[in-house]
Amino acid sequence: MSETPRLHRAGTTLLDRARDLRTLIEREAGPAEAQGRLTTPVVDALHDAGLFSIWVPKPLDGAELSPRELLDLFTELSYADPSTGWVVMATTLENGTAGAYLGDEGVERLFGGARMPLIAGQGTRPGVAVREDGGFRLSGQWGFASGMLHSQFSHSAAAVEGTGEVRIFITPLDDVKMLGNWDVLGLRATGSIDYSIDGAFVPESHTHVFTQDEPLRGGAIYRLGLLDQALICHSGWALGIGRRLLDELAGHAGARAGRPGQIAGSDAFHADFARTEAKFRAAKALVHETWDDAERTLDAGGRLGVRQETLLRLALNHMTSTVAEVATFVYASGGTSALRDGLVQRLFRDVHAGTTHILSGPQALKECGRELAGLAQNQSWAVLTLE
Repeated sequence: MSETPRLHRAGTTLLDRARDLRTLIEREAGPAEAQGRLTTPVVDALHDAGLFSIWVPKPLDGAELSPRELLDLFTELSYADPSTGWVVMATTLENGTAGAYLGDEGVERLFGGARMPLIAGQGTRPGVAVREDGGFRLSGQWGFASGMLHSQFSHSAAAVEGTGEVRIFITPLDDVKMLGNWDVLGLRATGSIDYSIDGAFVPESHTHVFTQDEPLRGGAIYRLGLLDQALICHSGWALGIGRRLLDELAGHAGARAGRPGQIAGSDAFHADFARTEAKFRAAKALVHETWDDAERTLDAGGRLGVRQETLLRLALNHMTSTVAEVATFVYASGGTSALRDGLVQRLFRDVHAGTTHILSGPQALKECGRELAGLAQNQSWAVLTLE
């Protein structure tokens, strides 16, 4: 491990492969929603394209993309299908942080196969871990394990009994009881089921401290820590679905140009579309500006300051709320075409499922405002709050 790991950049090869999969992903999106999980052709294609390696450290034969490269890739996949983008962002984040932070024995077990492992689970609402010789006994129940139906390992947060230290525990799916309760408004194809674990033994090398931000393998992206890296996921997802909504509405309006009474001839619609496009592009610019700044700091061997972390959280919150506004405008403008079962209806539902994520919630916005107003002097970000 280098004392000052630098940021790694992998280039555009994987982004190009993601673009090449758009037709397949779009074709399979409907069947995936109906069955509550991505289809086998899509999962196999993602594996074959190397897209589950995007966050894995380079020393483990991963691609180790930079934050901006990850943003672009999640934007592309989420444009094709928000559920596909969501599953890839969730599992690859957990693949990458496991590769960077776990002990050698844990990494050898996870990354020794012909395919990149898929890891899914939940890092909030921790369970309980009791320390034993060589490891821990893990128990608990967790919700919203996106991608679990495609994974081989679970990623679960738990507080160590007696100390309260929160750690991440990686366990094989044999130790997991899937509760199978994914009946939701949107993002149905993510299979984000609840699950439980009852007294599974987890070796020490298969765990790491939740707040770990110094990699044992790989470069500077892992110095962001788990939570700041998760901001990349949700920002890229929102960028992709927001752009798709606006493009679908433009196509809908264009197909009706010249017909009496259609929105294509409405001055009010033209003005509202312009305003909505501007709002989306402004939110996108804030996301890119804040991550460009973060990359410069990481490239220089530094760590992000409190204000930089605040702006990353603010950019995600603003992007997510903006996309919710975009979805409402597109749905209202689409008339009966949006009301019926189809792409716009699914995008609308997916947006409103995605906006419920805790990283985009009101607590984060409130804390951002407190820091920006100068009311959090000498405090730093501790998970979702300033302390």
